[in-house]
Amino acid sequence: MNYGNLFPRISMTALLATTYFGPVQWYQKLYRYDRVLIDQHESFRKQTFRNRCIIATTQGLQALTVPIDTSNPAIGEVRLSDHGNWRHHHWQALQSAYGESPFFDYYEDDLRPFFTERRWERLIDFNEAICLKMCELLDIQPSVQRTTDFHRPATVSPVPLSVPAVPLADGSPADDFREAINPKHPLPDPSFQPQTYYQVYALKHGFLPNLSILDLLLNMGPEAIFFL
Repeated sequence: MNYGNLFPRISMTALLATTYFGPVQWYQKLYRYDRVLIDQHESFRKQTFRNRCIIATTQGLQALTVPIDTSNPAIGEVRLSDHGNWRHHHWQALQSAYGESPFFDYYEDDLRPFFTERRWERLIDFNEAICLKMCELLDIQPSVQRTTDFHRPATVSPVPLSVPAVPLADGSPADDFREAINPKHPLPDPSFQPQTYYQVYALKHGFLPNLSILDLLLNMGPEAIFFL
């Protein structure tokens, strides 16, 4: 069933960093904004969602990090590394964390190929393939493109009250979420208020907000769209 867009679309552009199974907040921007640009010209930044996602396990939060080769730090050229057999370990972690979730069996065949079959060379291509599959499973049809130019981050005040805007090549503004959606030091985002949904480990840890989109999808299935 196609639910269309359940919320008023924001008639602007969102500028996002590429993500590895990005958080709920990232996918909310894909769902809510008229247009989304994925930055392919920035330099890679460590300890961000660009090459990691955060899931819930019986022990609490766990970060899954994709090892990369940063000999060329431009994000569009960053290569995936085979170090540490990470694909196998990530898939095992997901099976362990979500094997008992309501919809793991339902989506397992859609997710397994990212870890056991095809191999991508570049991080941005891998993340884009993941994004396309997640949008298909969420039943959303965002307008997503990669940037064609470099966009310098806007100057942020010491106590930011909202997400900064940057000018695009055509002179129109874009809401810049590249650093706002950040696991370490997120900027205020008044348009995102995490909604509580069922989580496997909620009785043990309480509700854990803004985890990887996998957490929302595997716990809520087709109803995940209502929480974007």
